[in-house]
Amino acid sequence: MKLSSKIFTVLMFVFLFAPIVIMLIFSFNESRSLSVFSGFSLKWYAELFNDGDTLASVKNTLILAVCASVISTVMGTAAAVGIDKLRNRYIRAALDVTTNIPMVNPDIITGISMMFMFVFVSQLFGFANSLSFVTLLIAHITFCLPYVILQVLPKLQQMDRALPEAAMDLGCTPWRAFWKAELPELMPGITTGLIMSFTLSLDDFVISYFTTGNGFQTLPIRIYNMTKKTVTPKMYALATITFFVILALLLLSNMADSEDGQRLRAARRAKRAARRTKRAEKRAKRTKKPLTARTRRLLYACGGAAALIAVIIAAVSLHDGDTLVLNVYNWGEYISDGSEGSMDVIEEFEDWYEAEYGQKVKVNYTTFASNEDMYAKLASGAVSYDVVIPSDYMIARMIEEDMLLPLDFDNIPNYEYIGEDFRGLYYDADNLYSVPYTYGIVGIIYDANVVDEEDTGSWDLMWNEKYAGQILQFNNSRDAFGTAMYRLGLDVNSTDTAVWDTALTELLAQRSLVKSYVMDEIYNLMESGEAAIAAYYAGDYFTMADAQADTVDLQFYCPERTNYFVDAMCIPTCCQNKELAEIFINYMLSQEAAIANAEYIWYASPNSLVYENEDYIEEMGEDAMEILYPEMESFAELYNQYAYRNLSDELLDYINTLWETLKIN
Repeated sequence: MKLSSKIFTVLMFVFLFAPIVIMLIFSFNESRSLSVFSGFSLKWYAELFNDGDTLASVKNTLILAVCASVISTVMGTAAAVGIDKLRNRYIRAALDVTTNIPMVNPDIITGISMMFMFVFVSQLFGFANSLSFVTLLIAHITFCLPYVILQVLPKLQQMDRALPEAAMDLGCTPWRAFWKAELPELMPGITTGLIMSFTLSLDDFVISYFTTGNGFQTLPIRIYNMTKKTVTPKMYALATITFFVILALLLLSNMADSEDGQRLRAARRAKRAARRTKRAEKRAKRTKKPLTARTRRLLYACGGAAALIAVIIAAVSLHDGDTLVLNVYNWGEYISDGSEGSMDVIEEFEDWYEAEYGQKVKVNYTTFASNEDMYAKLASGAVSYDVVIPSDYMIARMIEEDMLLPLDFDNIPNYEYIGEDFRGLYYDADNLYSVPYTYGIVGIIYDANVVDEEDTGSWDLMWNEKYAGQILQFNNSRDAFGTAMYRLGLDVNSTDTAVWDTALTELLAQRSLVKSYVMDEIYNLMESGEAAIAAYYAGDYFTMADAQADTVDLQFYCPERTNYFVDAMCIPTCCQNKELAEIFINYMLSQEAAIANAEYIWYASPNSLVYENEDYIEEMGEDAMEILYPEMESFAELYNQYAYRNLSDELLDYINTLWETLKIN
């Protein structure tokens, strides 16, 4: 029995700490691979400290956690004292239930409900933006409060209730009795509540995602948005630093809570109590004013702390009145950000605008993980953005629902460099609402060391039984069904449910061959050679090829029938500065910015200043140019024929039902 207990304990610790050990090791990996260790290097730590956006998100997270934990600790302690003094058991029971609700309620329900509340209140009072740092802070205080209350209440119940009464009998005012007699007894619970609040706030993602506004991004949200491509090893470096900082704090905390430490603190408290009693006896012999100088100093200190917190909130939520603000909403990892020697497009735009127009501008650059996330934020009215970069089918939906403003192309002269094949596409047939940013093609990535060359060239490879257990399929319904429909020659935008039933049959036939249904997991699986075949986007193939193991030879091809997609820059109706937004779009079309973005994200550009530039062509290489810019008679014709269209809600629900059937089987 003892042996089995030891084995279980060892296994438990292995499962708990193995991911952390792997993270630590790969934070020192020389290559980008998150699965193959190619040599020791500190380059990712250097990249981390040169990544201004990530460091800014760390700073934001710390500011938020400190403010939320301090305020929730003060409020929670006061609430616990008030609850403890209640003598009506029914009211107390009701308050106990109310306190527990934020802890037992699912985070996503709490986040959505708070977002709707903030939207309602802002619309009621006519505020321009519903969400901001203040709303995020309120949300964090809300879910931290119960943990503080539940840490302080037991200390109040354990404390000798005669202690504050004895202090007042000896001449203390109620406030001084609380400060001198009760507070030292409550301090362990208060400290624990403070630490828990800080940790919970630091770690929160779901509630923050629904209650944060533009221009303020926490670290969990930034990491989540990075999954549009892949989380780079510099995040491993940050996580490693965070792990050791927390480990040090835990060790110090455990040392402080050791038995010897507890005895020492008990002895010190006894001495302080004796001194306080003597002073109280002396004060009881003479008349005292209601507020002593010490009490006034304490009140001044509390007021100063509250003022400091208010200044921090104001500094984060407000901007310099002389500085223009532009709010940009884009996919994660979808702009050149200065990492790995690339151009920081946002910073360059700010400098260029000040030099050109003589006025400072601040770009609040925020990222989203999916078109649906972006749409939900804008449709709710919770946030206001000046520039958004959605995909084609979502642009069509937003135009239909009057969510986009027509563009003034007099402010976007660089639009002339957008190729003719990228104008008049179905999602914006009259070229009124959008400017193409990038485009891409879905194809098949395969390991040439495993897959025979004669088996490549079509979608049939994804159904080849020779490679059973080595095939990866999309883990989203539209793309997965698309692979089957392209293979069968079906219309991927059909409104006939029978067509989708046929595609389901094809996917069910493929099911036994599929190793896994993936999205971002594809990077590690293909780079390490754990899988040999996968359907994915052409631009992301180059990210995988750059980080592949020595034993892997990743190649790419596009079947004749496949998905073409376009992401474009638009201005939503909630825009606060339309002219500035158009100037930003025009800058994104400039040669320097457009080439920097195309080189960084590895997606094809519809901008002739990019794909006709000799330096860009040389930098990308012949193989990359053939994949990203395949020769075709007319992109517009192929795009309008094979690109995904926005489907009705009823049909999307039906497709999701079929998808669930596939995944269950």
